[in-house]
Amino acid sequence: QVQLVESGGGLVQAGGSLRLSCAASGRTFSSYAMGWFRQAPGKEREFVAAINWSGGSTSYADSVKGRFTISRDNAKNTVYLQMNSLKPEDTAVYYCAGSRGVYSAKNYAYDYWGQGTQVTVSS
Repeated sequence: QVQLVESGGGLVQAGGSLRLSCAASGRTFSSYAMGWFRQAPGKEREFVAAINWSGGSTSYADSVKGRFTISRDNAKNTVYLQMNSLKPEDTAVYYCAGSRGVYSAKNYAYDYWGQGTQVTVSS
């Protein structure tokens, strides 16, 4: 069993930056692919970024490519999402997720989910 706890959300002005962290419990974190998803009010949860177990492969949604960077530190059991050049449309609850399989943009591929952290970008 893996527990995921997100942190780092908050209120930021458009053009600003935030770094989200997701701390995982358990000794098998380094074997999991990890992903970030987000859900805005009234919208479905959508893929943001994913990273494989080693950190050697990543994938991004087109809407965040070039602005967001996903990374991980297996020694610290933590995955990060660096968000730069934030826009009001990035406002959402951001969720961290862990997959025992390959990293994916599909939410059904993930086995574990955090409770989310709110990111609000003001214009």
